[in-house]
Amino acid sequence: GSTSLKNACVAWITVCTALCVVSLCQLLVRSHDQTIEMERSNTSLGVVEMSGFVCGYISCVFYLGSRFPQLYKNFQRRSTEGTSYLLFALAMMGNCTYGLSLVLKMPATKSFRGPYFLHHLPWLLGSFGVLFLDIFVS
Repeated sequence: GSTSLKNACVAWITVCTALCVVSLCQLLVRSHDQTIEMERSNTSLGVVEMSGFVCGYISCVFYLGSRFPQLYKNFQRRSTEGTSYLLFALAMMGNCTYGLSLVLKMPATKSFRGPYFLHHLPWLLGSFGVLFLDIFVS
């Protein structure tokens, strides 16, 4: 119970701190190597872009995983008593509008849609996936 929750919180803080340090280092690398990045082909991914994708997918996993403890608790209690429905309603509206903003911003040219979709996939999965899970929570 309490010990595993404390360990999970410590692990979460450690991962977030590491991600912040990596992100700051990547920003420094980006500003230092900006001229080199501009000369590279648009089809290849640099270290900075790949770091962004990795952070996006890690964020997606944590974001989707954040709903499972509530789902498990509701299932164990066989009740949703104590759940803040306003929190979930606002989160659902936020995720819906965020996901829709990514979809509606999709390029009109078909040749750009595939790369756009793949580039935004972790955020689409996070927003629409959590929206789907929030339906079960509420």
